[in-house]
Amino acid sequence: MQVDRTSEWFVPKFGSKKFRISIGILFLPYTSIVTCFAALGAISGPMQLERITAICIIYILALGVGAHLLDAVGGKTKPWGNLPKRKIWVLAICAISIAFFVGIYFAFLDSPWLVVIGIIEGFFLFAYSLELFGGKFHNNISTIFSWGILPVFAGSVIQTNSITIETIVIATITGLVTYALITTSRKYKLLKRDNGDPHIIKKKERILKLITIGVVTTTIIFLIIKYYNYI
Repeated sequence: MQVDRTSEWFVPKFGSKKFRISIGILFLPYTSIVTCFAALGAISGPMQLERITAICIIYILALGVGAHLLDAVGGKTKPWGNLPKRKIWVLAICAISIAFFVGIYFAFLDSPWLVVIGIIEGFFLFAYSLELFGGKFHNNISTIFSWGILPVFAGSVIQTNSITIETIVIATITGLVTYALITTSRKYKLLKRDNGDPHIIKKKERILKLITIGVVTTTIIFLIIKYYNYI
């Protein structure tokens, strides 16, 4: 039984169906959370705004656009209906390519460990989104590692080309947050699919919203504190 994802909480309730799908397919709350994880990793080092911006752009393009578009047309399920596959693939590859070029620039500049993280993230991006290898990597552990932990490491590496104890502590917390996010999200989707108790659905929806708001707010606060301490 297929879930109509246009009814989910992060999809606009206004506009044409095409517009709503275009926004919904980006999974903006989840994209913002992963982008915040990368930013948190970046602010654990020196306050270099251009590098914080760069790592955020990398994850917005690679995950928010690239991975989510590939997931929409490359997986076994088609939660957004039948989309123009060739057009989606072109957009996804363009977004991913730009993200990797930005990463390569900083890797060759002074952050070579970014190459290692980029290769690992690239593997999970395609393996998870396209459900390669029989979908072996389309699971919670892969999600926690690739989108909960590695973004923090990437943020730290683009700043200092190193992973500190502080970075590991942050990554541990973001990994736990990711686990809470995906387990709640999965239960939410199952309840929506099976027309479950609307009160429980609303409860799960509130939890997802709180996680999103909490991560984004915390990141902004830390950015402000770091900035004023730096100047």
